[in-house]
Amino acid sequence: MGAVALDASVLIGLLGAGDAHHSRAITELRARAAREDRLLLVASAYAEVLVGPMRRGHEGIVDGFVRDSRTEVVPVDAELARSAARLRARHRSLRLPDALVLACAHRHEAELLTFDDRLRRIARECRA
Repeated sequence: MGAVALDASVLIGLLGAGDAHHSRAITELRARAAREDRLLLVASAYAEVLVGPMRRGHEGIVDGFVRDSRTEVVPVDAELARSAARLRARHRSLRLPDALVLACAHRHEAELLTFDDRLRRIARECRA
């Protein structure tokens, strides 16, 4: 049982039956549920995941997942923002939403679950 910081790409994949990552998202999240991992979703990623369902009038699906999976929505406070800015300063290709997810993973000593190859590469560089 550990902590897992979710990137928006994972939940977007999960919620979109036609998404290229749909099956993989189901598999990954089922594995985390079986291990009873603590799921973390930084508030900025939560907002990102809500956009598509809100456009279709189905934002309740996101909140249903968050509630049913006991995912913790992590607020962006000054300390997390500073950590994300530090990551962006070191990694010029890192976008702010991704820096916030990575900062959340670092703060909680959590595994990062993402389908974004660039973010995964930067996360590996940060651990090295």
